[in-house]
Amino acid sequence: MLLFLDVDGPLIPFGAADRAYPLHDGPPVPAGHPLLPRVDPAMGPRLTALGCELVWATTWTDGANDCLAPWLGLPPLPVVRWPDADQRPGRLHWKTRPLARWAAGRPFVWVDDEITGADRAWLATHHPAPALPYRVDHRYGLTEADFAVLEQWLRAH
Repeated sequence: MLLFLDVDGPLIPFGAADRAYPLHDGPPVPAGHPLLPRVDPAMGPRLTALGCELVWATTWTDGANDCLAPWLGLPPLPVVRWPDADQRPGRLHWKTRPLARWAAGRPFVWVDDEITGADRAWLATHHPAPALPYRVDHRYGLTEADFAVLEQWLRAH
């Protein structure tokens, strides 16, 4: 089972005015990544425990392996390369079609903070295997409640 993982929003929370973001201890923070300490290094083992093939599905591309993977204690992960032609405006998220192509008919989970009903409907119609496009609240990032939903879906599929 594939798990496509976005960074901004799911791993780096944004936008909760009432939330003081905790800073987490981890490896030294690479220069130019001041938000990295918002990422809880415990997310790495938590994601690994899901038992999925983790794939970066983020505009960070190789930067996710260069700086985020070591912070999370993850090995380098495959990275989805985004074709420019699919980044067009519209109801469907620009990642939806490329992720379905990348999955090549395999079941997958997609964790992102910008997924809509249009993406869910398109995948239900056009992707032949089970897919869970799972929207994370960008204000809080992945939470234990989110992990519970992911684990339940993975057990069922």
